[in-house]
Amino acid sequence: MTSTDVSTAAEDSGPGGYAAARLSLLQQEARPGPSRRKALSALTDDWLNGLFTAAAGGLRGVALVAVGGYGRGELSPRSDLDLLLLHDGSAPAADIARLADRIWYPVWDLGLDLDHSVRTLGEARRTAADDLKAQLGLLDARHLAGDLGTTAALRTTVLADWRNQAPKRLPHLRELCEERAQRAGELQYLLEPDLKEARGGLRDATALRAVAASWLADAPREGLDDARRRLLDVRDALHLTTGRSTDRLALQEQDQVAAALGLLDADTLLRQVYESARTLSYAADVTWREVGRVLRSRSVRPRLRAMLPGKPPVDRSPLAEGVVEQDGEVGLARAARPERDPVLPLRAAAAAAQAGLPLSLHTVRRLAATTRPLPTPWPAEARDQLVTLLGAGRSTVPVWEALEAEGLITRLLPDWERVRCRPQRNAVHTWTVDRHLVETAVRAASLTRRVSRPDLLLVAALLHDIGKGWPGDHSVAGEIITRDVAGRLGFDRHDTAVLATLVRHHLLLVETATRRDLDDPATVRSVADAVGSQTTLELLHALTEADALATGPAAWSAWRDSLVTDLVGRVGAVLAGEEPEEPAVPAPTAEQERLAVEAYRTRGPVLALHARAETLNRDGADDAVDGADTGQEPLGVELVLALPARPAQGARESYAMGVLPAVAGVLALHRLTVRTAELSGVSLPRGLDGAPRSAPAAAADDPAGVLLLNWRVAAEYGSLPQAARLRADLVRALDGSLDIRARLAERDAAYPRRRGITAPPPRVRVAPAASHHATVIEVRAQDAPGLLHRIGQALEGDGLRVRSAHVSTLGANAVDAFYVTDAGGRPLGEEEAARVAKGVEEALRG
Repeated sequence: MTSTDVSTAAEDSGPGGYAAARLSLLQQEARPGPSRRKALSALTDDWLNGLFTAAAGGLRGVALVAVGGYGRGELSPRSDLDLLLLHDGSAPAADIARLADRIWYPVWDLGLDLDHSVRTLGEARRTAADDLKAQLGLLDARHLAGDLGTTAALRTTVLADWRNQAPKRLPHLRELCEERAQRAGELQYLLEPDLKEARGGLRDATALRAVAASWLADAPREGLDDARRRLLDVRDALHLTTGRSTDRLALQEQDQVAAALGLLDADTLLRQVYESARTLSYAADVTWREVGRVLRSRSVRPRLRAMLPGKPPVDRSPLAEGVVEQDGEVGLARAARPERDPVLPLRAAAAAAQAGLPLSLHTVRRLAATTRPLPTPWPAEARDQLVTLLGAGRSTVPVWEALEAEGLITRLLPDWERVRCRPQRNAVHTWTVDRHLVETAVRAASLTRRVSRPDLLLVAALLHDIGKGWPGDHSVAGEIITRDVAGRLGFDRHDTAVLATLVRHHLLLVETATRRDLDDPATVRSVADAVGSQTTLELLHALTEADALATGPAAWSAWRDSLVTDLVGRVGAVLAGEEPEEPAVPAPTAEQERLAVEAYRTRGPVLALHARAETLNRDGADDAVDGADTGQEPLGVELVLALPARPAQGARESYAMGVLPAVAGVLALHRLTVRTAELSGVSLPRGLDGAPRSAPAAAADDPAGVLLLNWRVAAEYGSLPQAARLRADLVRALDGSLDIRARLAERDAAYPRRRGITAPPPRVRVAPAASHHATVIEVRAQDAPGLLHRIGQALEGDGLRVRSAHVSTLGANAVDAFYVTDAGGRPLGEEEAARVAKGVEEALRG
């Protein structure tokens, strides 16, 4: 159907003709994008014109006006119709109301969303004066039907009012934009972005149009229209995919929206959205900075002119060779020659970041247009300026964004293009890959006093995830890329090797500390072998912290910091020439001994539950204190459980087997998540009524023994459960009277989870050479209530003993390590270990 056919169909006497024509237009796959939005607007214009003409009769001084997005001719498939029935006040109110009804009701009958108003010109002006959002909508007023002169008067008056009031209204508009950004987030980093409300979205594009209409300032135009068009195209596809008027690009819709736009996949879609949002965000930053400069100039210069005859002097303060500060921005000195000075972009950027000032738009564009490429390898000054830029901390970010907006970053670091605007589909990550790298450098800048080579720390922070733009393990790919980049930057062979090691092993410390037994010499030795030197260890320690802090709030805590610090201390001792000690069975504490005696006497489980909190001191260590209401970061809850090896008659023959799944299941029922779990035993002298001394033992094989479990747990939300209730459920779980699996299934049925993305399948593997004393089974799966219970059942169903469990949860992902032995306390053979891993994986998939 051609556009003429569509318009003809819309002229049918009822709304059915318009509805059929509208549906036909939206189903034309050959007309996506601006052409479809323009055609849909024109189709709607013709229909509303027909409704108005049929209903207006002889009324004069009345016009139907499109405002807002419809006024701009940007109708998406499920957009609202923003309409104003404007009149000069000469017609009777009843006639105006009757005309409005004959226009509004057909729109409602079609199920279209309608934002409508009826006003005189004076009322429209007063509404605009009181409501900034209404005034913005009127700036895009477009005539649809009726008296053209009435609409023209509205446009002329509204634009004149806006320009006269702009010095007062633009600061308010900026506040609204900032409040919306706080509420909706930044479009260029969100996994489920709001295309309209988030910073860098369509609302910001409208605000930039309003600033331009004020004649006070204008946004940088390069790429702005294309960015806005791409976001509108995505919104069109989202409307057609969902059949709803929505601006939120939800995860479950992204593959379909990508397909509708002819894109490869959802990641390609998000990257395109992020690039558009980044263009709009940068344009907004530059524009609002210019608005502020103009308004300040208007308030100051009249006083200067009154005091000083002639033209006031321009204040230009030197910051570096060829770089000056002028009017709150960093620019180039008059004598600067960027075409002869390839280091000038980095020198200007470093000076701006160190001074906490923005680079002027003109300066960045001039540098991008005229500066020659740096030689390979870089001169020492260029490398030093890059380190200075990265070491400026938070002020590095806007300067880096300015360089990136004009293509200077990818010119300096070509490998940057693969990570630019690359999404990270992990709820733990706050940023895209490229912004995460910059954020890591920002965090590392505050840690430079802890290391002897701050330059290597900052460059490693910038490059540690550079391999995410390539297939395979990003740490392995990143090591190769880093060697190449470091050589081009002019680092010598030794420093290049250190940088490559840092990138290759940037996850080593945190993964080992949270998933391995630090008392096992093999664990400490493997890290020492990978790191190689004390200097590299201190750099890796700082990089680990910076990386985690830049990832998001779920990636770092005082608990993780304490584990990493402990590991670093042990590895440092080995690198200093000390041999790691073989793990000794720890002697029980006084409390553990007391619980063991009580468990032995009562032939039942005894537990103690302690809430603990922590705070980080300046040295990075943590101080633990009892009490839950300290205002400090929660470290979790310590649960100590003592079980007799031989329970009371009638219960299970031994508590040793089945303890892990039983306790884990009870904790899951009480909404407690497990961080670590340690199992040990003590042997008690027989026949003592008093509190006897105890000795370490394999309690499960000793009729006088007691099994001790020391768990670190945390409440998912709310307060801790009562110890009495927890103990009662543990008793029932251990004697078999509590069906944990059924209770968990019942709870899940009562509180069904929202439909979301399909999680990848679990993966279970045997960690090679992780311990000399046990076999380490590593489980990676989607975190869920009862996960540890199911894993424990699978392991102990094979007759294995779990010496310890190290649980790490990052967002929706659980990465757990279990140190297991056979019934005799020996590590598993290679074939048996592989069979066990396969069995656990099958159990989790089932």
